[in-house]
Amino acid sequence: MIIDAHAHFLPGEYPDHAPACFPQMEPIEGSADRLLVFGKMRFPAREVFFAAERRVEAQDASDIDAEVVSPMPPLLRYDLPARDGLALAQHVNDVAAELAAYAPDRILALGMVPLQDPDAAAGELAEIGARGLAGVEIASNVLGRSIGDDRFLPFFQEAERLGLSVFVHAMPASTDRLPTAAMGTYVVGIEGALAAASLILGGTAAACPDLRISFSHAAGGFPLMVPRANYFWGGSWNEGPRDPRRAVMPDDGPSPLEYARRFYYDSMVFDHRAIRYLIDLLGADRLLVGSDFPAMPREEPGAKTLRDMKLPDDQWRDISHRNALRWLGRGPDTTDAHAKRVEAAI
Repeated sequence: MIIDAHAHFLPGEYPDHAPACFPQMEPIEGSADRLLVFGKMRFPAREVFFAAERRVEAQDASDIDAEVVSPMPPLLRYDLPARDGLALAQHVNDVAAELAAYAPDRILALGMVPLQDPDAAAGELAEIGARGLAGVEIASNVLGRSIGDDRFLPFFQEAERLGLSVFVHAMPASTDRLPTAAMGTYVVGIEGALAAASLILGGTAAACPDLRISFSHAAGGFPLMVPRANYFWGGSWNEGPRDPRRAVMPDDGPSPLEYARRFYYDSMVFDHRAIRYLIDLLGADRLLVGSDFPAMPREEPGAKTLRDMKLPDDQWRDISHRNALRWLGRGPDTTDAHAKRVEAAI
């Protein structure tokens, strides 16, 4: 069984009375595909982005059993006025619920919130749960501000209280230190690392110990940064016993690596050697299958790199689907019999 925990959708249309700042989906002559027009963006969106029946067909073609679909990241427009951002989020969330209702055993959907207004975002979480959505997707920064900033803590606390999953998608932030061509490559890796580190350093990870949160693309460079942070916290190499004589950071709770092992990470890092490092450092129980489909082509068959690694059966079962179920709050977390019941329902 394979659950692709990083896939995307787009609404196929928007209301006629929608605010002018909403995206548009223009028809493409001779095709069921649409052209997404959103500010300066012009993106040809294949029918599989918005047609539930095409999603299921694509899953079957790639030998994928289910997908966790989240809004296409450009929809996370935190520069919109809060009122417009909320209206856009509500429409996108309605579409997400419709997709999930078409095939609830194959399509598990996440919504979105106007995080530029943390109070409105927290308030919308209850509606996301009421729609039957599994959780919410957010960007790795909000207009350049870290998601670990204190102002966003009530949002994460509410997500934790409601038992909703959070998916942090790396989003490029403007920088003059790298060329524009690096926005979708190196900058995404930097952004993922900053987002994950900010949740530890800003206190969110400590304040929300039961928050179920995952990061796209394994949180970029974060897994290579965190052993250094662990050294400064504990004063020892190779995660050895804490040495107070050498430790630089105060011992005010779990180590950086212990916090990092509370998070989930999709394994879309494009190289089996990187996946082996993630397993060794963070654990096979922390990784999810991811593809970015259909924004990016999916490996054929799905999760081919993971399949080819010939992982031990327990590791494979964790990464292929059990971790996704745990992240979504659907088990398996007790006995094998319980796991089988959950797997039978998905």
